[in-house]
Amino acid sequence: MFKKLFGLDKDKKAESVQPEQEIVLSPLSGRLVAIEEVPDPTFSQKMMGDGFAVEPSNGHVVSPVSGEIVQVFPTKHAIGIKTVGGLELLIHIGLETVNMKGEGFTAHIKQGDQVKTGDPLVDFDLELVKEKAVSTITPVIITNFDDVDSFEKEKAREVIAGETPLLILKLKQ
Repeated sequence: MFKKLFGLDKDKKAESVQPEQEIVLSPLSGRLVAIEEVPDPTFSQKMMGDGFAVEPSNGHVVSPVSGEIVQVFPTKHAIGIKTVGGLELLIHIGLETVNMKGEGFTAHIKQGDQVKTGDPLVDFDLELVKEKAVSTITPVIITNFDDVDSFEKEKAREVIAGETPLLILKLKQ
């Protein structure tokens, strides 16, 4: 038990490839919302994984981690990112925004791009999303949550895109 607790059971080879811990920053400025409070059961019941959500104050989305863009939905409302350490994140801008068919969304990245924390991902028309979608609340989900060893969440508050740390976690070795 103490070996695992203090990291003494790690394979030195794996240690050189994977970071000790992953820190996920807020991809948007706005108000932090607990994932359980998202008005969509797919997210609030953690069917896709655990995470957090942000009610945005503007339409600028930045990368919450450094990694590779593994998916940009054709409608530009959702982005998948995988970190070097293996963490997989889904940023889903608004709820039922897929029905907007890309209207009001501008992607600054494409599948296969390498991004650093804080790099611009997508800009969207916040007022148009308010008008046409169910909600502007933007879930950020760890889609490979079964690979997470430890997980700490920050509490609800105001957040700044690319600056406010919201998750600290470690993947299983």
